[in-house]
Amino acid sequence: MYLPPRHSEIIQLAKENGRVLVEELSSHFGVTPQTIRKDLNDLCDRRLLSRIHGGALFPSGIENVQYEARRKIAADEKDAIGKAAAGLIPDNASLFVNIGTTTEAVSNALLDHKGLMVITNNINVANRMRVYPSIEVVIAGGVVRGSDGGIVGEAAVDFIRQFKVDYAVIGTSAIDPDGALLDYDFREVKVAQAILANARHVILVADSTKFERTAPVRIGHISQVNTFITDECAVDAVRKVCQDAEVQLIETRKLGSEAAS
Repeated sequence: MYLPPRHSEIIQLAKENGRVLVEELSSHFGVTPQTIRKDLNDLCDRRLLSRIHGGALFPSGIENVQYEARRKIAADEKDAIGKAAAGLIPDNASLFVNIGTTTEAVSNALLDHKGLMVITNNINVANRMRVYPSIEVVIAGGVVRGSDGGIVGEAAVDFIRQFKVDYAVIGTSAIDPDGALLDYDFREVKVAQAILANARHVILVADSTKFERTAPVRIGHISQVNTFITDECAVDAVRKVCQDAEVQLIETRKLGSEAAS
């Protein structure tokens, strides 16, 4: 399909960075924000981008954003979520940590903990935590996904089922308004489901961009977790699901505002 040069460059920027923002594009191209909003609306209408507040994501619910690009999306929010999750996990605990850039942020925040046993199917988490002598790292076996270092497949599922841990830290690629947790790779979903079934306390970590995305494979439902940590939950339906299922909802922006006041 034909795209005007500016539209083509917007798509390329979205591919490289995972998302594009109206104000940044306006400055980059030297045009008004209104012009950029129209560009983004046109590209979203053609299903080349997915609209979010203040910008757009690439791609829209068909394939996953490249892993390095995902790291850049809401990086500050993920750091805050990671610290909040780490604050719930005591020393000397056992836990699962699955694939994802937000779960990696949790692993970073756990590095000063003592006596942890961390079971993971995330090579990035294992490699970061293995050098800390006070943390025992156990890594699942299975097929290593080249795109992100995630270990998936039936061997990983069988490995996870051998354990019953104190905590699980899981991520998700998308959250539907009805509370469904969604992902792109059915092999990864099977591992996540095994983790959900074999932890005493499940902590879901996901930044607010996950409310604006969609994915084809169902992991489970928010009602299956004990604690949901996000930067902000502006979706009333999701908030109600948490309330009805007695899921603790922690919003890090509110925590920051309370600390500042």
